[in-house]
Amino acid sequence: MFDQFEKFDMKANPKNPVLVPLTTIIGALEVWKHKAIINKINMKGIKPPYILLANHNAFLDIQMLRYITFPHKMSYIVAIDGFLGRKKFLESIGCICKRKFTTDPYLIQHIDYVLNKQKNILAMFPEARYSLCGTTAIIPSSVARLVKHFNVPLVILQMRGHHINSPFWNLRMRKVKGIEADLKCVATKEEIESMSVEEINEIIQNEFIYDEYAWQKKKGIRIPFEWRAEGLHKVLYKCPHCGKEYEMSTSGSILKCNACGKEWFYTELGELEGKDGVTEFSHIPDWYEWERDEVRKEVENGTYYFESEVHTDILPKDKFIPIGKGKLVHNLNGFTLTGEFEGEPYELKIASKSIYGVHIEYEYLGKYGDCVDLNTLDNTYYVYPERKDFSVTKISLAVEEIYKHISKNR
Repeated sequence: MFDQFEKFDMKANPKNPVLVPLTTIIGALEVWKHKAIINKINMKGIKPPYILLANHNAFLDIQMLRYITFPHKMSYIVAIDGFLGRKKFLESIGCICKRKFTTDPYLIQHIDYVLNKQKNILAMFPEARYSLCGTTAIIPSSVARLVKHFNVPLVILQMRGHHINSPFWNLRMRKVKGIEADLKCVATKEEIESMSVEEINEIIQNEFIYDEYAWQKKKGIRIPFEWRAEGLHKVLYKCPHCGKEYEMSTSGSILKCNACGKEWFYTELGELEGKDGVTEFSHIPDWYEWERDEVRKEVENGTYYFESEVHTDILPKDKFIPIGKGKLVHNLNGFTLTGEFEGEPYELKIASKSIYGVHIEYEYLGKYGDCVDLNTLDNTYYVYPERKDFSVTKISLAVEEIYKHISKNR
């Protein structure tokens, strides 16, 4: 189905990056604007080729990458939607196209080309998406297997403050000063050679522990903008006071449950305070993890289920193609998307055991609202549920918890 549309050529080798000085200057301007503090740890004598893993909270991450790796050439893996309207430019600076949460048979070939033919840095964001609330997303053990396979130094870039400056739930810039970045070689080529995959995975998991809101409080960074809470209800979709879902809203610096009327004040230091004097969760990641626990209960007792009429756009190459109305079902077995295009029915099935996570977007491109991003090897489906009472955050949590549940019970 949809074979009539031109697909992105996933086979082509990455181009050797050009415009390195230009992209570095752009990164340098952001470093200066945010008064970034950059620390290089164990980097003496570390030169390309090496693998660089970075945490992912905002577009600022990419600009920081470009600056901090100068003067060396670097290629990095980018989701296909990043190529929208700028395919030639991204390819010219070494970007490698990837469809999220798929096992790409060409990816190893491209990484090998960057490391062993071009002798450049290969950078990737192993969380494969922006963090929803400034804490670590799942990093699969396959990343450690990849590092072991290529047997080059492993460098990790841990950035702090980017989510606070521009959180995924409201991308407006908050002009945060004093962002931080630690570029750290965590294992040399010789150390990688002697390590097991399990040992490498343990290093990666430990190095990627972060909490943006704890960092903000520790640094005493204040966000004075009155609109600072707006959009937070996209992440905190369930009320811990009355237990109702999909009734949360935000306005200015207030988070509110429209079902029971309870309100929380979002402080300049990024904490929540119940206006009635009772604060269930002052720390945003704690509220988010409570929602995860609630979803896990539904998964374990077999009651999790989502169904909605949807609008769907596909992205076979670098331009969206609307394919109209359809229906999306998500349950313990996985996703099923059905519809009809030009008089011909189609069906997309993605089994839960095959995906440990899913990419979601809030108010994506200002088109149809929140969406779920489903991928095959040759197509990407942007699926916009038309239900009013739903949360793509819950769907994202459910994908992770269903995968864990299946893995635990294998």
